[in-house]
Amino acid sequence: MKKILTFAILSVFLTGCAKTENGQENKENTRQEIAIVVDQELSTLDSTLATDTYGITALNNVMEGLYRLDESNTIIPAGAKELPEISEDLLTYSIKLNEEATWSNGTPVTANDYVFAWQKAVSPDTGSEYNYLFNSIENASDIIEGKADPDTLGIVAKDDYELEVSLAQPTPYFESLLAFPTFFPQNKEFVEKEKSEYAKTNTNLIYNGPFVLEEFDGPGTDTEWTYVKNDQYWDKDKVTLDRISNRVIKEPGTSVKLFEAGEVDDLALTGELAQQYQDDEAFLSLDKAGTTYISYNHTNDFFKNEKARKAILLVLDRKQIVDQILANGSVVPKGLVPSGMSFSPANQKDFADETTNFVKEDIEEAKKLWEEAKKETGTTEITLDLLAYDDDAIKKLAEAIQFSIEDNLDGAKIDVSIVPVSVAIEKGQKTEFDLFLFGWSADYADPSSFMDLFTTDSPHNYGKYSNTDYDELVKKAATTDVADENKRWDDYVQAENILLGEAAINPIFQKAEARLRNPNLKGVISHSTGAQFDYKNAYVEE
Repeated sequence: MKKILTFAILSVFLTGCAKTENGQENKENTRQEIAIVVDQELSTLDSTLATDTYGITALNNVMEGLYRLDESNTIIPAGAKELPEISEDLLTYSIKLNEEATWSNGTPVTANDYVFAWQKAVSPDTGSEYNYLFNSIENASDIIEGKADPDTLGIVAKDDYELEVSLAQPTPYFESLLAFPTFFPQNKEFVEKEKSEYAKTNTNLIYNGPFVLEEFDGPGTDTEWTYVKNDQYWDKDKVTLDRISNRVIKEPGTSVKLFEAGEVDDLALTGELAQQYQDDEAFLSLDKAGTTYISYNHTNDFFKNEKARKAILLVLDRKQIVDQILANGSVVPKGLVPSGMSFSPANQKDFADETTNFVKEDIEEAKKLWEEAKKETGTTEITLDLLAYDDDAIKKLAEAIQFSIEDNLDGAKIDVSIVPVSVAIEKGQKTEFDLFLFGWSADYADPSSFMDLFTTDSPHNYGKYSNTDYDELVKKAATTDVADENKRWDDYVQAENILLGEAAINPIFQKAEARLRNPNLKGVISHSTGAQFDYKNAYVEE
């Protein structure tokens, strides 16, 4: 195990900054090193497999795809030389690559690296949970279902530096996907050399992003890793930070003490600490296009009863949850798709205001439905396993949910199981829970980023919910109605009304994040969708 970082050393990075003759800060004379606190261990750094917030953010800083997102979530060329050339029928994307882009071992990033990675992502042998993101590409669906070979995917290397992508149907959000880590390239020669060890540690990876990874010993267990400026990066002259030290700390009080001592520069806050620091110059609150919700195990006979699910939905005081337990800017959700993310093509009305709001508190109705559910299922007492991941706010939230259910719903007992996020995902995939407190943040700003989660065949449908009407609406939105933006919008509105109308899931809060950030740390780009943080343009100012 590697030695614990001596954060006291990092605290000196703010010294030595000089002024230029005109009084401006000289970043070159400031020590460009920062230390940040991360809430969870990384699950995987294989871009075809990563799904968690922390892995996606890490990949966004040490790897790079065809495009990056700027501060307004607009794509800008990166691995590509320019924006795509799109055919009139919106089905063919021609993309010229950036010929200056190289891997950290000095080999060029070529069109074949994208072809290899995308074919790997859709191959059933890979087991990517994000393979459905490729469904709009020609033959992707058949490949994922094992009906076609991966090399039939609609992506072709015209030469070393030109890609042609063929879509099965027009896809309004396709360009934004090209900035998402699942669409990043992988070097076939390196991946095949590493075999099963690929991405297990920092030495089992090569990088094409602004930084390279160091001091990473493995997913799920390592609590420290470092991003170091990539000297092989094509745009390295615009990268100012030399070193970003990451440390997993799950006790918020410890993180705050290190911040106050000047030993870390960026961390998340919740609860009382968020309230305490709201007037501090270092405090900021970031909106996130994400929703935390409870998944029910629909294979559990008790939760096949809609009244049982609705009782738990109605028994929770979400206002108290966001104000007292979280206190970080999170809000009570109106549904699954977050407010402020997607807007009607007809009248620009927020999606969250277009759907029926089933997310309410009604204790008396909850008790009534609960008793009816017990009678209909022949149940008098029931013990339910609530699965959640190891995060201070989530642990407190799980305890509050436990109390609300046990205190109000007669005969209910909740056993809370708190595990590392990697274990939670694994248990979720195997449906080893009765209730699963988890969440989702949008990969791109479109309702499909949430609606796709709960189709019968979705790999993210951990609770095994199934409704043929819901499936058909989501399918229509992605196929027959995809070119008619109004019909597509209505499909998704109806789909969410089905999903929440029968309490298939239980939205708890719409995410925001309170943070303490060193006021001298500038240029960090925060995204409400996709990878959360981008440090390419960040720097320390004195």
